[in-house]
Amino acid sequence: MTGGITVKDVSAHDFVKSYAAYLKRTGKLEVPKWVDLVKTATYKELAPYDQDWFYIRAASVARHIYLRNGVGVGALKKNYGGRVNRGNRPHHHAIASGSVARKVMQALEKIKVLEHDPNGGRRISQDGQKDLDRIAAQIVRADQ
Repeated sequence: MTGGITVKDVSAHDFVKSYAAYLKRTGKLEVPKWVDLVKTATYKELAPYDQDWFYIRAASVARHIYLRNGVGVGALKKNYGGRVNRGNRPHHHAIASGSVARKVMQALEKIKVLEHDPNGGRRISQDGQKDLDRIAAQIVRADQ
Protein backbone atom coordinates (compact mmCIF):
# COMPACT_ATOMS: atom_id res chain seq x y z
CA MET A 1 0.00 0.00 0.00
CA THR A 2 1.22 3.47 -0.76
CA GLY A 3 0.86 6.00 2.02
CA GLY A 4 -0.16 5.25 5.57
CA ILE A 5 -2.59 2.72 6.93
CA THR A 6 -5.98 4.16 7.88
CA VAL A 7 -9.06 2.84 9.64
CA LYS A 8 -10.59 2.09 6.23
CA ASP A 9 -7.86 -0.51 5.56
CA VAL A 10 -8.73 -2.84 8.45
CA SER A 11 -11.72 -4.95 9.39
CA ALA A 12 -14.35 -3.07 11.41
CA HIS A 13 -14.62 -5.89 13.94
CA ASP A 14 -10.87 -6.09 14.52
CA PHE A 15 -10.56 -2.33 14.81
CA VAL A 16 -13.41 -1.90 17.29
CA LYS A 17 -12.07 -4.75 19.44
CA SER A 18 -8.54 -3.31 19.45
CA TYR A 19 -9.55 0.29 20.06
CA ALA A 20 -11.94 -0.70 22.87
CA ALA A 21 -9.10 -2.64 24.52
CA TYR A 22 -6.85 0.41 24.11
CA LEU A 23 -9.45 2.72 25.68
CA LYS A 24 -9.87 0.35 28.62
CA ARG A 25 -6.12 -0.16 29.06
CA THR A 26 -5.29 3.56 29.07
CA GLY A 27 -8.08 4.40 31.52
CA LYS A 28 -8.58 7.90 30.07
CA LEU A 29 -12.17 7.34 28.96
CA GLU A 30 -14.56 8.45 31.68
CA VAL A 31 -17.21 5.74 32.12
CA PRO A 32 -20.46 6.84 33.79
CA LYS A 33 -21.52 5.15 37.04
CA TRP A 34 -24.79 3.93 35.55
CA VAL A 35 -23.34 1.68 32.81
CA ASP A 36 -24.15 -1.53 34.71
CA LEU A 37 -27.81 -0.53 35.14
CA VAL A 38 -28.87 0.95 31.82
CA LYS A 39 -30.39 -0.61 28.72
CA THR A 40 -29.04 0.62 25.39
CA ALA A 41 -32.53 1.14 23.93
CA THR A 42 -36.14 1.20 25.05
CA TYR A 43 -37.00 -1.86 22.95
CA LYS A 44 -34.36 -3.99 24.71
CA GLU A 45 -35.44 -6.21 27.57
CA LEU A 46 -32.06 -6.46 29.32
CA ALA A 47 -28.88 -4.47 29.79
CA PRO A 48 -25.78 -5.65 27.85
CA TYR A 49 -24.12 -8.77 29.22
CA ASP A 50 -20.61 -7.54 28.42
CA GLN A 51 -19.28 -5.32 31.21
CA ASP A 52 -17.04 -3.49 28.73
CA TRP A 53 -19.90 -2.49 26.44
CA PHE A 54 -19.30 1.24 26.96
CA TYR A 55 -15.72 0.94 25.64
CA ILE A 56 -16.94 -1.09 22.66
CA ARG A 57 -19.67 1.46 21.89
CA ALA A 58 -17.14 4.31 22.21
CA ALA A 59 -14.76 2.57 19.79
CA SER A 60 -17.60 1.93 17.37
CA VAL A 61 -18.78 5.56 17.54
CA ALA A 62 -15.22 6.83 17.00
CA ARG A 63 -14.89 4.62 13.91
CA HIS A 64 -18.30 5.69 12.60
CA ILE A 65 -17.46 9.40 12.97
CA TYR A 66 -14.01 8.82 11.44
CA LEU A 67 -15.69 7.46 8.33
CA ARG A 68 -18.48 10.04 8.24
CA ASN A 69 -17.94 13.47 9.81
CA GLY A 70 -20.79 15.65 11.07
CA VAL A 71 -22.63 12.84 12.87
CA GLY A 72 -24.93 13.87 15.71
CA VAL A 73 -26.92 12.12 18.39
CA GLY A 74 -29.90 11.51 16.10
CA ALA A 75 -27.81 9.70 13.50
CA LEU A 76 -26.24 7.49 16.16
CA LYS A 77 -29.65 6.70 17.65
CA LYS A 78 -30.77 5.51 14.23
CA ASN A 79 -27.53 3.63 13.53
CA TYR A 80 -27.53 1.69 16.82
CA GLY A 81 -31.28 1.02 16.78
CA GLY A 82 -32.80 -2.31 15.89
CA ARG A 83 -35.93 -4.41 15.54
CA VAL A 84 -38.56 -4.04 18.21
CA ASN A 85 -40.38 -7.25 19.08
CA ARG A 86 -44.10 -6.56 18.80
CA GLY A 87 -45.34 -10.06 19.49
CA ASN A 88 -47.04 -11.66 16.51
CA ARG A 89 -47.19 -8.34 14.64
CA PRO A 90 -44.40 -7.42 12.19
CA HIS A 91 -41.16 -5.99 13.49
CA HIS A 92 -40.42 -2.27 13.15
CA HIS A 93 -37.21 -0.34 13.47
CA ALA A 94 -36.79 1.41 16.81
CA ILE A 95 -34.11 3.93 17.76
CA ALA A 96 -31.46 3.43 20.44
CA SER A 97 -30.97 5.54 23.55
CA GLY A 98 -29.99 9.14 22.91
CA SER A 99 -28.50 9.50 26.37
CA VAL A 100 -26.01 6.68 25.77
CA ALA A 101 -24.99 8.17 22.39
CA ARG A 102 -24.60 11.63 23.92
CA LYS A 103 -22.53 10.40 26.88
CA VAL A 104 -20.26 8.35 24.60
CA MET A 105 -19.61 11.38 22.40
CA GLN A 106 -19.00 13.60 25.43
CA ALA A 107 -16.54 11.08 26.86
CA LEU A 108 -14.68 10.93 23.52
CA GLU A 109 -14.64 14.73 23.41
CA LYS A 110 -13.03 14.88 26.86
CA ILE A 111 -10.11 12.75 25.69
CA LYS A 112 -9.80 14.90 22.53
CA VAL A 113 -10.80 12.21 20.02
CA LEU A 114 -13.87 14.15 18.84
CA GLU A 115 -14.65 17.84 18.49
CA HIS A 116 -17.73 19.87 17.58
CA ASP A 117 -18.30 20.36 13.86
CA PRO A 118 -19.26 23.95 12.93
CA ASN A 119 -21.89 22.53 10.55
CA GLY A 120 -23.48 20.46 13.33
CA GLY A 121 -22.69 17.17 14.98
CA ARG A 122 -19.20 15.97 15.84
CA ARG A 123 -16.09 15.30 13.80
CA ILE A 124 -12.84 13.50 14.47
CA SER A 125 -10.03 15.72 15.80
CA GLN A 126 -6.47 15.63 14.45
CA ASP A 127 -5.20 13.88 17.58
CA GLY A 128 -8.09 11.42 17.37
CA GLN A 129 -7.33 10.64 13.74
CA LYS A 130 -3.67 9.98 14.63
CA ASP A 131 -4.72 7.63 17.44
CA LEU A 132 -7.18 5.72 15.29
CA ASP A 133 -4.72 5.39 12.39
CA ARG A 134 -2.00 4.21 14.80
CA ILE A 135 -4.31 1.46 16.13
CA ALA A 136 -5.17 0.46 12.54
CA ALA A 137 -1.47 0.26 11.65
CA GLN A 138 -0.85 -1.97 14.69
CA ILE A 139 -3.62 -4.31 13.52
CA VAL A 140 -2.10 -4.57 10.03
CA ARG A 141 1.39 -5.22 11.48
CA ALA A 142 -0.01 -7.92 13.79
CA ASP A 143 -1.70 -9.69 10.85
CA GLN A 144 1.48 -9.86 8.79
